[in-house]
Amino acid sequence: MKVLGINCSPRKGGNTELLIKETFKTLEENGIETEFFQLGGEKVNGCIACLKCRKEKDAQCHQDNEAINSCIKRMLEADGIIIGAPVYFADLASEAKALIDVAGYAIRGAGNALKRKAGAAVIAVRRAGAIHAFDSINHFFLINEMIIPGSSYWNIGIGREKGEVLNDEEGLNTMRVLGENMAFLLKRLNERQS
Repeated sequence: MKVLGINCSPRKGGNTELLIKETFKTLEENGIETEFFQLGGEKVNGCIACLKCRKEKDAQCHQDNEAINSCIKRMLEADGIIIGAPVYFADLASEAKALIDVAGYAIRGAGNALKRKAGAAVIAVRRAGAIHAFDSINHFFLINEMIIPGSSYWNIGIGREKGEVLNDEEGLNTMRVLGENMAFLLKRLNERQS
């Protein structure tokens, strides 16, 4: 079993990455393989409704979107997906929104291969907009018929400068509990498929 963690923050090594990797520690302790994918900072384009992905039914974007297409391939191979995003102006970073729009449309048009996979949103925030961003990612999971594990609080960590989220002990603990619950869910889903 494998969980893909997608970092939609363009700031490599920043708070979003740290939160995803905190969740990874617990997943790995529970025998779940993890894979980190850096999407933020790469060239990504939002959906332009060209409908080529729906005609081809190949779960790929047919625009100049190599980073998102590479991410989609990994999403299809994973058993669980974490989408991590920072909050910019009380909303998702643009890379996260592009991923949601492009991947959602392309994958659903090819038969909805994300159905019954586990999905979790992880949000890094300075002050406002965390729940809005958290909800937006969860809407992606829900419309794809994915299963969302809970945690001890919303999956957010507070910090602005690189590394500040490491001072948010409640946020870090939330990521650890998320990792435990995601591992539990994945194991149960795997048992049902066996």
